[in-house]
Amino acid sequence: MEAIRKQATKLREQVAKQQQAVLKQFAGGLGGSETAVNDDTELQQHQKLEKLYFSTRAGKHFQRDIIRGVEGYIVTGSKQVEIGTKLSEDSRKYGAENTCTCGSTLSQAALSYSRARALIEKEHGHLLKALGTQVAEPLRAMVVGAPLEDARQLAQRYDRVRQEVEAQAIEVSRRQAKVRESNGHPDYVAKLEAAETKLEELKSNMAKLGKEAAAAMAAVEAQQQRLTLQRLITMVEAERHYHQRILQILDQLEAEMLSERQRNEDPPRTAAENTMQPPPSYGELNGVFASQSNDGSMDALGYFLGEVVHPYQAESDVELSLSVGDYVVVRKFFKLCGRQQTCSARAAIWLVL
Repeated sequence: MEAIRKQATKLREQVAKQQQAVLKQFAGGLGGSETAVNDDTELQQHQKLEKLYFSTRAGKHFQRDIIRGVEGYIVTGSKQVEIGTKLSEDSRKYGAENTCTCGSTLSQAALSYSRARALIEKEHGHLLKALGTQVAEPLRAMVVGAPLEDARQLAQRYDRVRQEVEAQAIEVSRRQAKVRESNGHPDYVAKLEAAETKLEELKSNMAKLGKEAAAAMAAVEAQQQRLTLQRLITMVEAERHYHQRILQILDQLEAEMLSERQRNEDPPRTAAENTMQPPPSYGELNGVFASQSNDGSMDALGYFLGEVVHPYQAESDVELSLSVGDYVVVRKFFKLCGRQQTCSARAAIWLVL
């Protein structure tokens, strides 16, 4: 249909130019120069209206494309919200049941994920609602609104009157030829004057309708451009706010899950472990602790580490089997006698602890 309309418009313009050429040739003393000026002005007005018509039509189609895209996004997004909500509920159930016997790390992570997913789907729902109420609905109201339809009707009325003017101009040209052929016969002259009067009335009506249609179409075009730009900006702002909120939620969720995993991999010490004394060092084990008795004699205990260089197989339950390379704590007990601190070999006792 658009191709047919364009072709018809081109044909009408060609016919109008040919008619103007005929009128200029035969107008003579009937004000031909003024008629030519008026026709040029009208042609400019017609071209302006055509540009406005094509511009508003393209804008209308773009608005419809946005509406279809937003509606499709809402349908798809609603399905995603439904799936995400189901995933959130499943995660919550797993975390609440806590059936694992080796710890609750995954259960806690599942609960955190459930809460975060619920917030994400809530924000997604807000985005879809904003796109529907703040983008699709205003654009749809303008597409089917009265201003655009009224402006298009004015342009169509102007087009019909213009066709009538073209037809009447041909009639005037024909009447002028008959007047010249009849050497100014009164009947032909009267008919010519009536035809010219009607042509002037049609041209005046056409000029008036052209101005009204051009003003209405220009106002619709400006409103169309402004509103469509505002809705696009609103859509971008809504999506930007949505993604910022999602990023905040995901950052917080990641921190919670990593913290829970770290607590599981590095469990804190118990109170008993924190108060336990550290084991004695090698130097302490090799030191000597001496105690003096009241009668002046001294008992000494010596401790040191020893490495087994010869294996030994225990022969009874109270003995200790040793293998080469084992380390044992050795306690040496001996009796120091008198001031010379001498000791008999039979008094020395070696104990393996």
